[in-house]
Amino acid sequence: MAIAHAASGQLIDVQPLGHQLCESRNVALFKTSELEVMRLVMPAGKTLPSHWVKGQITIHCLEGEIDLTAGGHTQRMKAGQLVWLEGAVDHALTAVRDSSLLLTIVFRK
Repeated sequence: MAIAHAASGQLIDVQPLGHQLCESRNVALFKTSELEVMRLVMPAGKTLPSHWVKGQITIHCLEGEIDLTAGGHTQRMKAGQLVWLEGAVDHALTAVRDSSLLLTIVFRK
């Protein structure tokens, strides 16, 4: 089954999920040949192991708290905070509290 992505010009709601967070799943909001935007849902204790992508990324903590480890340094991200990482930077995420994140990936050509 194909994933339905938003069309160009379509409004996308990225507000905190609140009480619906526990029932929500990760979703790709849209993807083009150069850009992908996803909402990641991470229950408390969930870890996204260390990995990297070729392109630059942003991670915006919409709600909750996560520990971001990037380049050997760990920072606690809270709701409303955003981080930008250059391409090919190893990073990992661990949810301290139930959290949702907006992840943007720029694909290098």
